[in-house]
Amino acid sequence: MIKDTPTFAHYGKSFQEKLTRLVLDDRQFADQIGEVIDVGFFETKYLQVFNRKIFDYKEKYGTHPTRSILETILRTDLENENDLVKQQVREFFVRAQTAKEEVKDSDYVKEHALEFCKKQKLKEAMIKSVELLKDNSFEKIKSTLDDALKLGIDTDFGYDYFLDFEKRFELKARNPVSTGWKEIDGITHGGLGKGELGVVVAPTGAGKSMALVHLGSQAIKQGCNVVHYTLELQDKVIGNRYDACITGYGLNALFGLKDEIYEKIKDMSGSLIIKEYPTKSASTQTLRAHLEKLRKREVPIDMIIMDYGDLLRPVSAQKEKRNELESIYEELRGIAQEYECPLWTASQTNRAGINAEIVDMSLISEAFNKCFVADFICSISRTVEHKASNTARMFVAKNRNGVDGLIYPMYMDTRNIELKVLPHQGDTPSSIATVTAKEQREKLKEKYKEFKEARK
Repeated sequence: MIKDTPTFAHYGKSFQEKLTRLVLDDRQFADQIGEVIDVGFFETKYLQVFNRKIFDYKEKYGTHPTRSILETILRTDLENENDLVKQQVREFFVRAQTAKEEVKDSDYVKEHALEFCKKQKLKEAMIKSVELLKDNSFEKIKSTLDDALKLGIDTDFGYDYFLDFEKRFELKARNPVSTGWKEIDGITHGGLGKGELGVVVAPTGAGKSMALVHLGSQAIKQGCNVVHYTLELQDKVIGNRYDACITGYGLNALFGLKDEIYEKIKDMSGSLIIKEYPTKSASTQTLRAHLEKLRKREVPIDMIIMDYGDLLRPVSAQKEKRNELESIYEELRGIAQEYECPLWTASQTNRAGINAEIVDMSLISEAFNKCFVADFICSISRTVEHKASNTARMFVAKNRNGVDGLIYPMYMDTRNIELKVLPHQGDTPSSIATVTAKEQREKLKEKYKEFKEARK
């Protein structure tokens, strides 16, 4: 009786190509599955050859081949294969090289591939044990089964400084999304990258929600798909703000310009979904559930905006509000990493920040620990004089990808959601505080003179 050779055939071609890409790029997984896999499990010849070259190299040199080394191998060491297989192997390598995204469903592919391979090894051990049973070799049976069960276990002991040397010099694709502010893009290497959390800090009424709309609008213009959550304003109000920001029309004039607005937005390559929740009714779990529904419908998610994080309901109640807020911001960054996209949110200052010339991290409301998990924090301050002249100041409080501590003057017209960050002029928080103190003293002197003259 001829037994059929087990293969990955019932998983399909796509599964097998994804598995091969994981073997190619994930050294730790390749070490793990290498203990139990047989290249004969692949149903197509070109995938058998491709995987064999990887595992042969690992066995001979004791290290995982880099892509450049594998390219050389595939160009010079396929003499024993026919022309069709050579072509298919090289074409697959090119596809793997030019793939813009990492392997989707990688956890599923790894789990099922390992499960299949480990079963085959265990079957082999059981068949061998039957023969050993005839000779009453009980110790060998135990040893054989134990060895089979140990194969393919998780070998991820962490990042290996020597074996993973090449990874330190690979260009990491942050895929940053521009803020639309040249000055900020310059110090963040193109904007906020995938898996990163950005926070806009401002006192009430200073324009943090409008800053988030600006960031979302710039992403849409770049062809990104934005999901905007609002816990404070109605979804239609947020939609109107996007209308104004994208078209340049004033908020008060939008209802008379319906056709003109539609003409300007209809051909935009990006998309926008605005989801409204009542204040404190949604948690990060609520956001995850909504995002998962979008993903199941194959809706791309390139940026998430949360207006604003402080208004989310904590997943688990804690004694101190600051601990709840710290947990919320940690979970927001987790969402950014899970969905591999930038996430922008806003935070409110404490009372001392309302009239501050510069809002630094010491003025962030309630939980200073929110600052720890964010990758980029900027604050917007607008005094009465700023509002009268459509100006503001932006202070870069934290920047993991570049310099921080810089102050930028801003032009801010809230009538049509136009926010511009102007070039840095060399100001520092201390110099602005000194000037402000002098100005305040001069104003007090003038008021005192006016009071004395009025008394006369």
